[in-house]
Amino acid sequence: MALAGLFLITFLVIHLAINLLLMSNDNGAAYMVAVEFMTTNPLIKVMEIFLFGGFAIHIIFGVILQVQNWMARPVRYKVEGFSHLSFFSKYMIHTGAIIFIFLCVHFFNFYFVKLGLVSPPEGLNKEDFYQMAVLLFANKFYAILYVVLMVFLGFHLHHAFQSAFQTLGLNHTKYTPFIKVVSTIYAILVPLGFASIPLFFMFIK
Repeated sequence: MALAGLFLITFLVIHLAINLLLMSNDNGAAYMVAVEFMTTNPLIKVMEIFLFGGFAIHIIFGVILQVQNWMARPVRYKVEGFSHLSFFSKYMIHTGAIIFIFLCVHFFNFYFVKLGLVSPPEGLNKEDFYQMAVLLFANKFYAILYVVLMVFLGFHLHHAFQSAFQTLGLNHTKYTPFIKVVSTIYAILVPLGFASIPLFFMFIK
């Protein structure tokens, strides 16, 4: 689960870099070049298999571990005392479930359209991802929901980043504080980067 999580963390940076091109002042030209490369390059298609495998492994093992935790303590303490668990770690399954729902919606709006499983918006072809994104972010409800979900993503990433290294045994008095700082920076900047896109289309574009 830790390895799959780190793989997905790396993927998010690449995905963000491409999505930020939506804000380029070129009517989506740079974004569409990047999308064409990502959808036609044979190596990327192979990596796509690993990506979905990473999602599946991370989700399945996450659910299994949470169920095991619940079974180990079927009756909660009547009085909640001091816990070494961080606030973020206590709600990983909840933020994970919210992100999973968003992921399904995201696939429905983009990936399934590319596969031909879902029809593109009227007047667009299934390769015109820039206009699809513009239409989605023009919907204020979707745009605000997207921003809120990025907050939950930040909560999830904050704990996930550092706990992955701890799970792999990379827990040391010298390195752990540095990993925690990087984790916090990552958990702020990546969701903020994604959230800036709908905000850009709402208030600037």
